[in-house]
Amino acid sequence: MDRLEAEALDAYSRVVVDVSANVTPSVVKIDAKRAPGGRELGSGSGFVFTPDGYILTNSHVVHGAPALEVTTSDGHAMPAHLVGEDPDTDVAVVRAHGEDLVPVTLGDSTSLRVGQLVVAIGNPYGWSGTVTAGVVSALGRSLRGKSGRLLDDVIQTDAALNPGNSGGPLVDARGHVIGVNTAMIGFAQGLCFAIAVNTAKFVASRLMRDGRVRRSWIGVGGQTAQIPRKVVRHHELVHATGVLVSQIEPGSPAAKAGLAPGDVIVAFDGQPVSGIDALIKLLTEEKVGVSVPVTAVRGVRRVDVTLTPGLRG
Repeated sequence: MDRLEAEALDAYSRVVVDVSANVTPSVVKIDAKRAPGGRELGSGSGFVFTPDGYILTNSHVVHGAPALEVTTSDGHAMPAHLVGEDPDTDVAVVRAHGEDLVPVTLGDSTSLRVGQLVVAIGNPYGWSGTVTAGVVSALGRSLRGKSGRLLDDVIQTDAALNPGNSGGPLVDARGHVIGVNTAMIGFAQGLCFAIAVNTAKFVASRLMRDGRVRRSWIGVGGQTAQIPRKVVRHHELVHATGVLVSQIEPGSPAAKAGLAPGDVIVAFDGQPVSGIDALIKLLTEEKVGVSVPVTAVRGVRRVDVTLTPGLRG
């Protein structure tokens, strides 16, 4: 190994060491129990994101648990309660009442680039504070969640995840959380996934306010995608990205309006749509039963339809 290779390895190692040292105190083990202090039903990970003990994790880690217990990286266990969960995005918020809980810094998942360094921290198989490193393998993936519904705009990484990592943070080189680890593909290597932190932040704010996320539904599965520059210029679009429709649910508002797989949604109810996060934020409860205009790009053509969102079941 020559000097340059050694220096590069040292720099890489320093980043991983610094990130793990800074973030691990915020990562917790979450045990689902039959009763407070009772037998464990399952476990996962989570991370403190506010000074007063709010914790982000996966919905599937805490769903249906009669009682929850949180254990910090230094071994201090405390009871916790579920604030709310959203199976559609596999995001949940738990609250623990303990002293000296250290919050993470939440980053911006829209700034991610394929190939950049990421670090995953969690409790696989109960081994607390486990650190793995890798890169962002791909962005904008769609993944079938534990609820059976499609999770959109998911981050793919090769940072190793195992059962028990679910709900832990995926962190960039600055130590900012850019994703919530959610799944790995069994019998495969290097195929792991995280919910984009911008989605998690939006959902968490609703859960903390209302305990649930009520949203309207149009029946599309999609991901953020680039639009060719000549199409952007021709139609004078606000953004060079939109929501690429990957599937349409039969009988849904989108199907009745004539949207089709391959369409790229660029505006909803008069608001420009730059990607899946932007569309999710516009699908509010207030839109249920209200006819709204939707603009999409189909090939090089602009398509304008009107649809009436339903209530997400």
